[in-house]
Amino acid sequence: MMETNEAQTLTNSLQENEKIFHDRLNIDASFDVGMRKINVLGKEVQFYYVNSLNDEQIAIQVLRELMDLEKFNMETNSARETIENHIAHIQVDVTAEVDQCIFHLLSGLIFILIEGEHEAFIVDVRNYPGREPAEPDTERVTRGARDGYTENIIENAGLTRRRLRDERLRNEIVQVGVRSQTDIAVSYIDGIVDPDLVNIVKQELDKINIDSITMADKAVEEYILNQGWNPFPLVRFTERPDVAAAHLTEGHMLLMVDTSPTIMILPTTIFHHVQHAEEFRQSSAVGTFLRWIRFIGMLAAVFIVPFWLLLVLEPDLVPAGLDYIGVEDEGNVPIFAQMLIGELGVELIRMAAIHTSAPLGTALGFVAALLVGEIAIDVGLLTAEVILYVALGAVGIFASPSHELGVALKMVRLLFIFAVGIFTSYGYVIALTVVFILMVRMKPMNKPYLWPLLPFDPAAMWQIVARTGVPTMRLRPRIVDPKNVVRQTKP
Repeated sequence: MMETNEAQTLTNSLQENEKIFHDRLNIDASFDVGMRKINVLGKEVQFYYVNSLNDEQIAIQVLRELMDLEKFNMETNSARETIENHIAHIQVDVTAEVDQCIFHLLSGLIFILIEGEHEAFIVDVRNYPGREPAEPDTERVTRGARDGYTENIIENAGLTRRRLRDERLRNEIVQVGVRSQTDIAVSYIDGIVDPDLVNIVKQELDKINIDSITMADKAVEEYILNQGWNPFPLVRFTERPDVAAAHLTEGHMLLMVDTSPTIMILPTTIFHHVQHAEEFRQSSAVGTFLRWIRFIGMLAAVFIVPFWLLLVLEPDLVPAGLDYIGVEDEGNVPIFAQMLIGELGVELIRMAAIHTSAPLGTALGFVAALLVGEIAIDVGLLTAEVILYVALGAVGIFASPSHELGVALKMVRLLFIFAVGIFTSYGYVIALTVVFILMVRMKPMNKPYLWPLLPFDPAAMWQIVARTGVPTMRLRPRIVDPKNVVRQTKP
């Protein structure tokens, strides 16, 4: 947060103020920070700007409006009042603090100093570099909205408010990071959200004491929830405004971090990470079908590979009639080692695909198919069965709509593979028990991570098992302790 030095204030001397800002900003050393001097109504006026963050056309319009006062030789008894009334912009603030001037300047605003005045006019002419809202790559839908959050916090707030024209929607902004002074917007609907939850989040944000959070939302998450070495995601990230707005109406909160296109939704349970917007863009029957296919794929991604390895290492566990589950030829490498090689190979291919440019992506696919496919089988490094089950596990991971949960499930699968490879069936049971106990003990923001399974809530669990129709969803989730439990059409 801001350093606790005594606030420095502006003086009535324009020259002294100019020296202060030249010393603090070192304007001559930074090419994008500048100052312009003009004479208006017999007074010297100074404009301070950062051209890389300003909308040049709006800034020129403000400048031209004041220059016209001098051109038409207007007479006035108060130059300050006349200048203030002729600043052609809808958002103009006044401050006498040097730190506020510098903070707003480095946030993309301009400030104006007038000779003989100890206050500065702050004019919002921000124009952050960025991209247009586009559909997120990781949350695509066949039907529905195609806009997505961007790196601009102002645009993100607008995308959310466009879907919720509720006068009680609050977007409170704070700054975090002594040097970065990163904007973070805390969004919630007053009258629905639990006030204690809002207070907790604000207090945790206020406790953050760090130079910068240039890595944006992930750093904020680690401070608020103290995740440590726990691989499971404790908040849900989304780039879809409709998903974020839907959670707001349920009583959740949003954290928007400037420069990040992903929005944090909290509090959440593991079941918030397995739902996708596509399910709510289809009928209830189709949405339920898609959800079950996703559940099956994610469960298979975690259990099918280690369970097959267990059956190979302990053939006595294979039921009669399923003898084909094993391997015909174990090859030159032990099956356990083949599994590890296959998992490592798939993960390396995934990482290479992310860091490879689009023109080289096709070539990478051919190389990967050869290495993990025919050549690996021909040289006896991997068997066909190992490649099959590793591939099934990888596809199941991609069924997860949450990238963070997918990575966590992949790590759990590797834990099971190691446990089975070293301790066989005992390792499988022990690993399963340890992971289950870990998840039961997890309570991010004092909310059970496995709710509504544990503690069991039949009505809420039914909405997880099946994509129920929107008209039947009369109650908000109890897990967020909403002030207004019943969904209403009118306030």
